[in-house]
Amino acid sequence: MSEKVVTLGEIMLRLSTPDFKRFVQADTFDVTYGGGEANVAAALCNYGLNGTFVTKVPDNPIGQSAINHLRRYGVNTQYIVRGGDRLGIYFLETGASMRASQVVYDRAGASIADVDVSEFDFDKILEGASWFHTTGITPALSDKAAALTEAALKAAKAKGITTSIDLNYRKKLWTKEKAREVMTKLCKYVDVCIGNEEDADTTLGFKAKDTDVTKGELNLEGFKDVFKQMKAKFGFKYIASSLRESHSASDNGWSALVYDGTDFYHTKQYNVRIVDRVGSGDSFASGFIYGLVTGMPMPDAAEFGVAASAIKHTIPGDLNHATLSEVKELVKGDGSGRVQR
Repeated sequence: MSEKVVTLGEIMLRLSTPDFKRFVQADTFDVTYGGGEANVAAALCNYGLNGTFVTKVPDNPIGQSAINHLRRYGVNTQYIVRGGDRLGIYFLETGASMRASQVVYDRAGASIADVDVSEFDFDKILEGASWFHTTGITPALSDKAAALTEAALKAAKAKGITTSIDLNYRKKLWTKEKAREVMTKLCKYVDVCIGNEEDADTTLGFKAKDTDVTKGELNLEGFKDVFKQMKAKFGFKYIASSLRESHSASDNGWSALVYDGTDFYHTKQYNVRIVDRVGSGDSFASGFIYGLVTGMPMPDAAEFGVAASAIKHTIPGDLNHATLSEVKELVKGDGSGRVQR
């Protein structure tokens, strides 16, 4: 029987401009659905686990379409609550070369923001689960969503389930001050903390010294210092950060650093040519979670996560459709991109 991983968060309708067009040029949008925690659940299903996604969507055809999209990829949607006014939307303009991608949110008043803890039976939802995962996006949506996130984390911890959070700071959703207040509270219930260098600074107040991602340079010693501070404050079992060196919107260096309180491990670095980078952090989180849930040592889990997310950069949409065998082949070193016949 496959391991059950429960994720909690928002799923949104994504409308993206085709063919790298700017918003002002587009007269059509490509339609898909996605969201941090939904992306993780779908990827874990893709690797053979039981990915269970929990959210609230409107009781209308758009909400049903979002559910159908996840079901298509094997996600367990039985605990999704229906109600509220609308599904959140985000618009994506995909950048290229020196032109950055742009995201415009239209998610105010989304169903998941107007939620009550009583709508979810976490004792039942978490039954038989090995892992619970959420992100810093969900508590940013509203005080009610923050309360729901805390209730879920507490319920998971009470059952002895491993918990993880991807810090995922979104400056368009809340202030640094509010983020630090809420996330510091939530992280008391977290075993595995995932996030990049900016997230650690903005949401928890830990800053890597002499690191500037806009220069395409990394200072691993600065990260190690931050990880030690995070371990000392919260006692996380594992801390992981994806490391992105942004040479341009089209070309990035991609690796990860992980820490278990004793040892640091820096993965292999991939030079990725980007088709779609949205969801890349989620694909790392899901790969790292997959590795740990299935008993891989920390370095192997990290290498799996980085390889999975390197492939995700080549796949349009929010979800990572890389197969288990593809990820394992890349971990072993086959990144040639030769046609498979």
